[in-house]
Amino acid sequence: MSPTGQNSSSLNDSTCEIQDNLPALFLPISYSIICTLGLVSNTISMLVFFRRHADTSMGVYMRNLILADWLLVLCLPLRIYYHNSEGPTLVCKMAGVFFYINMYASIAFLSLISLDRYLKIIKPVWVFRVQKVGWSRVTSYILWITLLFGNCLFFVGRKQDSPCDKICFHFHEKGPLAGGINIGVVGLFGILILVFIIFYVKIALKIRTMEMGNGDPKANSQKQQLILKTYLVPGIFTLCFLPYHLVRVPYVLAQMNVIQEMESKQMLHSWNEITLLLSTLNSCLDPIIYYFLSSTYRKTILCAIKGQFKSVYDLNRRRISINRSVTEI
Repeated sequence: MSPTGQNSSSLNDSTCEIQDNLPALFLPISYSIICTLGLVSNTISMLVFFRRHADTSMGVYMRNLILADWLLVLCLPLRIYYHNSEGPTLVCKMAGVFFYINMYASIAFLSLISLDRYLKIIKPVWVFRVQKVGWSRVTSYILWITLLFGNCLFFVGRKQDSPCDKICFHFHEKGPLAGGINIGVVGLFGILILVFIIFYVKIALKIRTMEMGNGDPKANSQKQQLILKTYLVPGIFTLCFLPYHLVRVPYVLAQMNVIQEMESKQMLHSWNEITLLLSTLNSCLDPIIYYFLSSTYRKTILCAIKGQFKSVYDLNRRRISINRSVTEI
């Protein structure tokens, strides 16, 4: 009896108790679809926006957003390959850190684009420093460096010996430093999304009060379409990132063992996986924003679909301001 009991205990101690309860192929197939769509759409976006000089702040932020989305989808093959399995610790950790760097870069540049549009619509006469090309480039460099060094802190956390830590992209225990940083980031995101909402409500109200066509029904219809376009960015932003950050605090508390019930940890792990998948979807949805808010991007895509490749070439040779086309509302 005794040896059998010891072997059973040893086996349980070496097995991660938190399992992937989602359907076996759900995450790999979903990430594969997002990876394919994201790689194609963001490569096309790079070909459109990187072929002309970014001579506006909006152009700078747009190019950095495209780059962040493109790099994020490059992380997905590793998530697919090592799904619910063990892998090289360093490779898994580096892929995880790289993933989060680009996810929060997307959040940051979407926010800067929103700020730029807010100032151009609400304060059209003023030119703020944040709207100058040189300042926007410096801001972009600072953001990338901050995200890089901030995420590197997770490499120096205390060593964990939990069996779950051996599984790539799984439930991993966290110490006070890593847990505190994660919760602090969620707090910053909460402030950011409140500012986001205020910006776009003011933009929508500004458009609603604009005079278009002296009461012409067609002009009023166009105004309603512009208002709907305005809510496209915050709609995608909220859909992709809010659920993940709502789950993040209890999930991190479970990783810190503040929440100790195994059933709760299991549930939070499943929720975290689903909401993280949803946040990854943003890399596929951002090109939709470019399509509806950028006339240059839209004309290029439509010409390519119709097979008018000479028109695409001619369009990309022109030095059309990215700033003007993105803020055409």
